Amino acid sequence: MTSKALSVPAVALGTWAWGDSDEAGDGYFGSQLSESGLREVVEKAQSNGFTLLDTAVAYGMGRSETVLTKALAGYDRSEYQLSTKFTPQLAGEGDDPVADMLEQSLDRLGTDYVDLYWIHNPADVARWTPPLIPLLKSGKVRHVGVSNHNMEQIALADRILGEAGFRVEAVQNHYSLLYRSSERVGILDHCREHDVRFFSYMVLEQGALTGRYSPTHPLPEGSRRAAVYNGILPQLQTLTNRMRAFGQDRGASAADVAAAWAIAKGTTPIIGITKANYVDGLVRARGIELADEEIAELEALADAADVDTRGWWEQEM
Repeated sequence: MTSKALSVPAVALGTWAWGDSDEAGDGYFGSQLSESGLREVVEKAQSNGFTLLDTAVAYGMGRSETVLTKALAGYDRSEYQLSTKFTPQLAGEGDDPVADMLEQSLDRLGTDYVDLYWIHNPADVARWTPPLIPLLKSGKVRHVGVSNHNMEQIALADRILGEAGFRVEAVQNHYSLLYRSSERVGILDHCREHDVRFFSYMVLEQGALTGRYSPTHPLPEGSRRAAVYNGILPQLQTLTNRMRAFGQDRGASAADVAAAWAIAKGTTPIIGITKANYVDGLVRARGIELADEEIAELEALADAADVDTRGWWEQEM
C-alpha cells in the first residue's frame, strides 16, 4: 500500500483553461492568460492553503502542465501537490504507454513524482489499470484515481490494484448542481463508504453557474463553452438568481455558493482559476455552511431548469 493516506485541501485548483494559448478566443475557454497572471494565482492560492493543482496532458496537449510548472517556479516540491492524468485516447504505441505518458508529464512538470495520477477516461480498464502498479511501487505515482468511470469500472480498477496491495483512492467525475449522475447511481455513497475521495469537476459548469453570465451577457463568443452553454442561459436564470441571493446574505457570489454546495455534498471541487482575485472566492466557499433546506432548494431549482450538461467525452453513468 502507499505509505501515506491521500490528504487534500477543501478545494483543488483546476488548470484546464491554462492549456489555452495566450490569444483571446483561442482554445476551449477563450481565456487570455499571461505568465505573470498565473504566477499571481499560484502565489495567492499557496498562501491560502490551496496547494493541490490538477492538470492533464489533454489540457492543451501538455501546455497546461508546462505553464503550471513555470507558475510554480521557486516553490519547494513539498509545498504543493500535483495531480495529472493518463488519457488512453492519447496513448502512444510503445511497450508501456502509461509509463511513457507519465514520463512526459514528469518532464513537463519538472518533478520525479506526482501525488495523484488518474486514468482520465475508462476506455479499457483491464488494459490500462495494471501498468499503474509498477509506477506505484517505484514511487513515481503516490496515489491513483480514476476519472469519468462508472461504478462497474471503478470496482474493476480497484480489484486490479487490490491484487497488488493498492487501491483506487480517488474518483473524479463531472458533478454540479446541473449534473448529479454520480450521486444518483451511487458513486458518491460508494466513495463515502470506502474512504475514497470524490473530486467534482465542472462545478461551475465552465462559468454558466457563476452568475456572471446571462442571455444579455453571454459567455465569450468563439469559445467552445459558449457554444455549449449560451443557448441554455435562459433556463438557468432562476437558479443563478437564487444562488446569488444566498451569496449576498454571506458576502459571497453565486460561484462561491456553487463551490460551497459541492463541499457540503462531501466532495472536493476542482475549481478552474485564471485570475488571482478568484482565489478569494475559494476562501469564502470554504467557510460557507449551507443548511439542508438551502441545498434542497438549489437542487430542486436545478432539476427544474431541465438541462443536460453531460460533456461529449462522458459516458452515461
